[in-house]
Amino acid sequence: MMRMGFLKLVLLLVLVSLQGHILMGTSSEDASSIQLNDDVLGLIVFKSDIQDPYSYLQSWNEDDNSPCSWKFVQCNPETGRVYQLSLDGLGLSGKLGRGLEKLQHLKVLSLSYNNISGNISPQLGLITGLEKLNLTHNSLSGRIPSLLANVMSSIRFLDLSENSLSGPLPDDLFRSCTSLRYLSLAGNMLEGPIPSTLLTCFSLNNLNLSRNHFSGEPKFASGIWLLKRLRTLDLSVNAFPGPIPQGVLGLHNLKELLLQGNHFSGSVPLDIGLCPHLSRLDLRDNLFTGALPNSLSMLRSISFISLSNNMLTSEFPVWFSNISTLEYVDFSNNGLTGSLPSSIGDLKSLEYLSLSNNKLTGIIPTSLVYCTKLSVIRLRGNSFNGSIPEGLFDLGLEEVDFSGNGFMGSIPPGSSRLFESLRILDLSSNNLTGNITAEIGLFANLRYLNVSWNNLQSRMPPEIGYLQSLRELDLRNSELHGSIPGDICESGSLDILQLDGNSLSGPIPEEIGNCSSLYLLSLSHNNLSGSIPKSISKLNKLKVLKLESNELSGEIPQELGKIESLVAVNVSYNRLIGRIPVGGVFPSLDQSALQGNLGICSPLLKGPCKMNVPKPLVIDPDSYYKHRQRNESSDDPATSRDHRMFLSVSSIIAIIAAVLIAFGVIVISLLNVSARRRLAFVDTAVESMCSSSSKSASLAPTGKLILFDSRSSSADWVINAESLLQKASEIGGGVFGTVYKVSLGSHEGRILAFKKLITSNIIQNPGDFEREIRVLGKARHPNLISLEGYYWTSQMQLLVSEYAPNGSLQAKLHERLPFAPLFSWVHRFKIIFGTAKGLAHLHHSFRPPIIHYNIKPSNILLDENYNPKISDFGLARLVTKLDKHVMISNRFQSALGYVAPELTCQSLRVSEKCDIYGFGVLILEVVTGRRAVEYGEDNVVILSDHVRVLLEEGNALECVDTSMGDFPEDEVLPVLKLALVCASQIPSSRPSMAEVVQILQVIKTPLPQRMELF
Repeated sequence: MMRMGFLKLVLLLVLVSLQGHILMGTSSEDASSIQLNDDVLGLIVFKSDIQDPYSYLQSWNEDDNSPCSWKFVQCNPETGRVYQLSLDGLGLSGKLGRGLEKLQHLKVLSLSYNNISGNISPQLGLITGLEKLNLTHNSLSGRIPSLLANVMSSIRFLDLSENSLSGPLPDDLFRSCTSLRYLSLAGNMLEGPIPSTLLTCFSLNNLNLSRNHFSGEPKFASGIWLLKRLRTLDLSVNAFPGPIPQGVLGLHNLKELLLQGNHFSGSVPLDIGLCPHLSRLDLRDNLFTGALPNSLSMLRSISFISLSNNMLTSEFPVWFSNISTLEYVDFSNNGLTGSLPSSIGDLKSLEYLSLSNNKLTGIIPTSLVYCTKLSVIRLRGNSFNGSIPEGLFDLGLEEVDFSGNGFMGSIPPGSSRLFESLRILDLSSNNLTGNITAEIGLFANLRYLNVSWNNLQSRMPPEIGYLQSLRELDLRNSELHGSIPGDICESGSLDILQLDGNSLSGPIPEEIGNCSSLYLLSLSHNNLSGSIPKSISKLNKLKVLKLESNELSGEIPQELGKIESLVAVNVSYNRLIGRIPVGGVFPSLDQSALQGNLGICSPLLKGPCKMNVPKPLVIDPDSYYKHRQRNESSDDPATSRDHRMFLSVSSIIAIIAAVLIAFGVIVISLLNVSARRRLAFVDTAVESMCSSSSKSASLAPTGKLILFDSRSSSADWVINAESLLQKASEIGGGVFGTVYKVSLGSHEGRILAFKKLITSNIIQNPGDFEREIRVLGKARHPNLISLEGYYWTSQMQLLVSEYAPNGSLQAKLHERLPFAPLFSWVHRFKIIFGTAKGLAHLHHSFRPPIIHYNIKPSNILLDENYNPKISDFGLARLVTKLDKHVMISNRFQSALGYVAPELTCQSLRVSEKCDIYGFGVLILEVVTGRRAVEYGEDNVVILSDHVRVLLEEGNALECVDTSMGDFPEDEVLPVLKLALVCASQIPSSRPSMAEVVQILQVIKTPLPQRMELF
């Protein structure tokens, strides 16, 4: 049946190709009738290339004389010809064939939100009357065909966004675009400059080129501003460089100007203020410097303005509060100085205000309480002082972040409105005093509460347990006293509980076992006593347990060894004794996690080992009778008397020895306690000195975590690095450091990966570090692990990146379980192709190019759809001060088999060709399922040499991994040949990554077969 359907299709195609000859021999009426069949034939041919899993196109029947009754097809009632085809969101897949070119009366073609792949058919350019083409949200790849320029004279709406299109735009694509009103190419992998012909599209109202890799000289910028009818201009997340020319901005009708995430530099253009209708201005994540231009005060219609993550330096503008239409303001991560004007209360529409990480001083004006619509206010990392205005907590705030300032006084009382709205409250690292009142339990939706590093001198109110939505509670170093409330986990929703560095006393409540969601429990540096509750073993999600520097006694419950999720434990400097648990993480603990106790039994520790239960006394039941018989058998009274005397002396000696031993134990114990207290005193003094020094420099006592993505619930926050790294288990490591999985529980459940760099004693300049990180942060591509932020102190640097849930390619290839799903050729080719595109972006979109140095399967991570993500790119830029020989030696060891031969033979001459060699070996590993180097009992197998020999013998397919199931030989064999070319011993013989991408496109979609079909 399938073969008959295919033959029928071929006959239809032949009929289409011969139709012009048939028309020459028919009357006009017959010709009109046959022309009507063009639409039927074209749509049937189009359908033949499409997979329709839900049978939406079931009504399309090739035997019909007209398609006008078909679903999703609309015809012109006068001509009877198809003028609109709308197949949006039907789950279609497949490719765009040649059938659509027959629909010569088509005006609207909309195939959005499907999964159509392959290239955009050049034949679409033959539909000369097309007015709307919408292919957004598909899986189209390759270049935009130059033939598409043929429809530009008629087209008004063109949307090719959210695909995988690549390469530069054709130079003549917009040679005739006078009708074009809407153009969106967003969310692709397009690159290069924008064709100058785009500037002739004078009717453009909406231009969206965001989230690509476009670049261009400033002369492009000076031209695009001449498109007078533009209402929306979105060039965000590209690589446009240089300053925006002053005096050329003539977009007087502009409503939205979105330039974020580029390399724009220089001053913010003065004439932006000449756009009277501008309602949205986004210039964040660029390199703008200087002062905010006063001309911005002329934007009387603006509601959204973001200038965050630039290098602006000026006093906070007084005119800011004159723009009464403002709803969203983000000036964070700049160098703004001065204080907030008292007129800020005039911003009656303001909903979002972020001024974090500037150099602002003074008090918060009390007039801010008149901004009655305010829901988010972030002032962290400045030098504000004074008290927090009480009326501010009468507003319906959802997020308050005042951390890292110098606020004094008490925490203002809440209001019924705030009790319902507040979700995030961060007042950490200030000088606040007073009590945490019982009303804290009224915040029904509070998810994150942090008042650490203050001087509250308060008890912990038991009402904290009433917070049903609380996910993270941080009360560290806040001078808290009293006991831990037993119902602190009444809600059961708490993920993180940090109470370190206080004066809490009494036992750890047994009810702590009710914290079923807890994965970080940190109670260190308090005065807690009693035993460790066995109920902690109920916390089956617990990853980190910190109980050091308390007065805890007894044995560590053996049940704690059953917590499989536990990855870090510290019980040092307590009064614990006995054996440590035999299961879980405990056998692998190091000395620092156990030291400073009275008698824990561990081979890591020196000193006495004390058991809680005394050893049983073994008695011989016949000893009394034997002793009596011996006495009775003695006829010599002197002997009997001497014997009795001997027993008395022995008893006396034993008693004296026992007393001396007990006295010695007491003395040693007292000395240990004294030494421990002296050590605690020194630690406290050092901590106090560090804290005082830190506060005198207007810095928090911990490092600063910066997240680039301002869409997260908190763009940046001050953290303690140790606690951060212990929030997640270690998931990997490499040449540059160790990787941890971190869930920002208080930030909408966001999961990220944190890499702790090994260069803590090398990178001492935060400016250099930040500059390099922000350059790497600009490297955005669907096949690169995006850098989301960083953490810096002089002792520790962390890189924050996106988390890939499917692990590494290394695990998929070499650590698969027997019951794991099939790792098919479709997935493998997708990984090869995506990795090639990611490397091509690094090599060809940056000057100088970014060289990875270490391409191997463990650095290829996979998202939930098996899309590859290259990690660890560009990190060598951060560690240039390291000893090169040490670095290269380590790299050779970690990437054995992937290192280009020229690196081992010459003086470390590194180029893009080194990456291409590693990529070639990686292809071989993906196709064969074998490691780059395999060691036998008496031989070593180099994978590239092994495959090359099989290829020369004509047996290359014998090395293909059989576990992938069926595979197309016409794809696998060319891929193997490409791999060997990439892994050539001669660097000049290796292709560029751009050429590799093109070759892989040809392999996946063989053009000869397509031409043969049509």
